[in-house]
Amino acid sequence: MARFPRVELQMGYGSTEAGGIARMINMEECKHVSSVGRLSENVEAKVVDVVSMKALSVGQQGELWLRGPAIMTGYLGDIEANSSTFSSDGCWLRTGDLCYFDSNGFLYVVDRLKEMIKYKAYQVPPAELEHLLHSLPDIVDVAVVPYPQEDVGQIPMAFVVKQPKSNLSEQQVIDFVANQVSPYKKIRKVVFTNSIPKSASGKILRRELTNIALSGPISTQ
Repeated sequence: MARFPRVELQMGYGSTEAGGIARMINMEECKHVSSVGRLSENVEAKVVDVVSMKALSVGQQGELWLRGPAIMTGYLGDIEANSSTFSSDGCWLRTGDLCYFDSNGFLYVVDRLKEMIKYKAYQVPPAELEHLLHSLPDIVDVAVVPYPQEDVGQIPMAFVVKQPKSNLSEQQVIDFVANQVSPYKKIRKVVFTNSIPKSASGKILRRELTNIALSGPISTQ
């Protein structure tokens, strides 16, 4: 960062329920630009297949499970929430995050499981498609949400904010993504909008966008 030579930006990852989960400790680790760092002290983790509940290996995506002395013991008086948040034996906290580890122990957070788009038997992470679309110079902002389609379950649909005076078309957006992802991850519909609704913390309000999509007829490809 030439303009700020004394500034170091480091990634980290944590939650209210688990505290500090992972972090970067030096600039060498910061070179892993898509990672949130390595596990913090006294934190054990495993990545689990959401269907078989079996632990996965390096590079395989699944739900991140955690245990350690800083993990909460449960939500007070909420039996239902505790049942869905902890493993059946009560030993592991289920984060609800789709993650994977690389061979050097760096953790990567792909998306929230509850936000995954379920296309046929596949799960499509919206954040992956949003990251890809942000690389298009004509796009200012973007959000990808599920849109129901009877024969496949859900399809990925993108809400796109274009640069002023941009001539970017729906088909150009669709083709751009299709050329870089597996067929089941393709964007099937694009809606151009003036802004993406977000919370005060910058989180995309996907439910609002889904409601907008469902409020009127939307053609798909």
